[in-house]
Amino acid sequence: MEKLARALELFGVSCQKDTLEKFQRYMDLVLNWNKRINLTSIIDKEHFETKHFIDSVAICGFSQIQKMKKIIDVGTGAGFPGIPLAIIYPEKEFLLMDSLNKRIKIIDEISREIGLSNVAFLHGRAEDSAHKKEYREQFDLCVSRAVANLAVLSEYCLPFVKVGGWFAAYKSEGIEKEQEASLNAIRQLGGHLEESQSIHIEGFGLDHKILMIKKIKMTLSKYPRKAGTPAKDPLK
Repeated sequence: MEKLARALELFGVSCQKDTLEKFQRYMDLVLNWNKRINLTSIIDKEHFETKHFIDSVAICGFSQIQKMKKIIDVGTGAGFPGIPLAIIYPEKEFLLMDSLNKRIKIIDEISREIGLSNVAFLHGRAEDSAHKKEYREQFDLCVSRAVANLAVLSEYCLPFVKVGGWFAAYKSEGIEKEQEASLNAIRQLGGHLEESQSIHIEGFGLDHKILMIKKIKMTLSKYPRKAGTPAKDPLK
């Protein structure tokens, strides 16, 4: 975990030995489970460290996350970026959501095995869960590395964020056209794109951006639309 330790230092995060041990244990358990159920296509440990761990914690370089207490990870998959952030910030509360129940159960089991007590899990689709009172506009921060158009991802995520909170979208480089085309959809959902920052660290080979979208007004109750609609008919 030497590369991760260096990256965390660059992001301004102090890292203890037991923290790195949790990262190591999490990677080992995910890769072990991956032999039975597909959790990740990245099985090389060095690439795993970079593409999953370092990429996930890149948001630590943003000042906004320091004040966040309640965080939701939408479309967490194998637990990214939620688990790495939960390891770093044991004082913060995390909810990891995914539509595949089998995957959620495995990540829940792994997180307990490495001793995480600040993470809860939710099986469900964003289009449904975001209409439930206990989740709607209840979070200081929503993070997502889910593969979806930014307009679609914003419809999934912004309804979870309270006014004054943030949605952090992890995206690949070269999305300028997608970003520009999504601005009106973000506005309709109560958000405003405040910051777009490329993640470039010499020698790490990362090519991602993090878009910081601030929730400036409540999301209309009709959003998100029924399951499947945002992806089929993105807001314009």
